Amino acid sequence: MRWLVLALLCLGLGEGMVRIPLRKGRSVLEVMREKGMPEGFLKQLRGDPGRKYQLSYAVAYELLTNYLDSFYFGEISIGTPPQNFLVLFDTGSANLWVPSTYCRTPACANHARFNPSLSSTFSGIGVNYTLSYGFGDLLVVLGYDTVTIQNIIIRSQEFGLSLAEPSRPFYYLDFDGILGMAYPGVGIGGYNTLVQNMLEQSLLTDPVFSFYYSRNPTYSYGGEVILGGADPQLYSGEVLWAPVVQELYWKIGIEEFSIGLSATGWCSQGCHGIMDTGTFLLATIPGQFMSAFLQALGAEENDYGFVVDCSSVPSMPTLYFAVSGTQLPLPPSIYVLNNNGICTVGVESTYVPSDSGQPLWILGNLFLRQYYSIFDMANNRVGFALSA
Repeated sequence: MRWLVLALLCLGLGEGMVRIPLRKGRSVLEVMREKGMPEGFLKQLRGDPGRKYQLSYAVAYELLTNYLDSFYFGEISIGTPPQNFLVLFDTGSANLWVPSTYCRTPACANHARFNPSLSSTFSGIGVNYTLSYGFGDLLVVLGYDTVTIQNIIIRSQEFGLSLAEPSRPFYYLDFDGILGMAYPGVGIGGYNTLVQNMLEQSLLTDPVFSFYYSRNPTYSYGGEVILGGADPQLYSGEVLWAPVVQELYWKIGIEEFSIGLSATGWCSQGCHGIMDTGTFLLATIPGQFMSAFLQALGAEENDYGFVVDCSSVPSMPTLYFAVSGTQLPLPPSIYVLNNNGICTVGVESTYVPSDSGQPLWILGNLFLRQYYSIFDMANNRVGFALSA
């Protein structure tokens, strides 16, 4: 999530951007109906009895809307009676927050805002906290209330009510807040994360959640997050499991990175990779490797990003991440973005090493379009399977 601002830069969004309207109070399902999605398909996505495969352990299917082929968000509600919000389900952070009526900045005024005086179950904590992201700081005041995700009802959930939000990027985005799903160690100390409370309140019979991102997303359907299980209809082949190497982020080990048939040797002493549904790009690459990476792909940097000739994309090399002894391929059709005839490689550099000193990669949404991801909280591991 800390690299959210990169998407705006890559997409060239500025003050004059036209915001895609989504009227508040409509559910994602209502939006999909308006886009002409058949009701039978909607029932399957909801996990209704008509779905061919019924998950015995999944509690909720949360449909995800796609925004600019970049971000994926779904609907939750907070309070009694419920107030609806569109949130980014973010494995790269651990806090839940939404805009509030306490906030008067333009970014808040352009989004749904939680009104604590309208909720009979709200209780204030009265503690202010600054949440730091790559695009700037966000000031919130903490409170407790009931949070509902589909049929899951989380009681006494701590969350942040925004007091001030930066205009960039939040004024321009079609989601309201962020629901963090990383480990508690990166959350606000002394309070349970939403994932913790789902487990402690026995709301998930299986302590797993999983993400499916459509390879051809539309605004009305980008994929889904399943709380409490994984859906074999959304992936093919066996699941590859990788242990979490540090219980802060969903961080796994990367044994090697190859460009085509050539192993780079960059991870000969070990690399780490954070699985981050809040990062728009394929990956953020350790800064010390960026120059060699771009040279190998024939990419040149300009105002649009790391540009390649669109006609050369079919012949560009496949990238490979070696994880748990298995090569995970990423073809150029996945890692190259074509924006109105301008083709860019969906990467950015990061100069932040892992806490233990290994080069650090952040694997984002373009990677997750290729691979269905399963986050196993009981066994502290992440699973990958080829998306359907």
